[in-house]
Amino acid sequence: MKKIILMMCLLVGFVGIANSIYAAPMKCKMQCSRCSKPQIEFGKAMRVLWEDHIIYTRNYIISALADLPDADAVAKRLLKNQDDIGNAIKPYYGNDAGTKLSVLLCEHIMIAADVVKAAKMNDSKSLKSAQEKWQDNAMEIAVFLSSANPNWSKDDLQQMLLMHLDLTTGEVTARLQKDWNSDIDFFDKGQAHMLKFADVLSEGIIKQFPDKFMRA
Repeated sequence: MKKIILMMCLLVGFVGIANSIYAAPMKCKMQCSRCSKPQIEFGKAMRVLWEDHIIYTRNYIISALADLPDADAVAKRLLKNQDDIGNAIKPYYGNDAGTKLSVLLCEHIMIAADVVKAAKMNDSKSLKSAQEKWQDNAMEIAVFLSSANPNWSKDDLQQMLLMHLDLTTGEVTARLQKDWNSDIDFFDKGQAHMLKFADVLSEGIIKQFPDKFMRA
């Protein structure tokens, strides 16, 4: 019982970490009425990619915690999404940069799987280690992205990525506690947050490469 309580404290504590440092994320300043068709289509495509990220992450959490037979298939599809996201930036930053982002995001997913596994097994030591690696990976992603585009603030990206970890951890915690309403609430917030993150990325790319998004 003490081990279970300690594990829950670690999970809840992790949720609090990101909340305590979270500030208002960068806001999309584009006026949609002034957007070109290429801008709108690119923004929609980026949203689809990151919504897939949050949806398949949730599907994996549900399957892994419940020992469902589709867990491996869901994990495979989730990892493909990270390749899709990396491929989406290759036309702007090149193949190497796109591959690098995919690698970092795949690491993000693999660590997330470790977090879910440790939480499920009530392994507080492994859980703490995985959470620390998860945060470090988020920092690395933020540094990588901000170095590629001056419109992306490293600090803002870090805060947004840590909030993503926070909300995802909230889903895991709620499902372990069978608090279904909180589980749904964490997912809804996480989905909205991920769409904001997608908008930040698409806006930054459009600002950096305006010639690629001219009106037809």
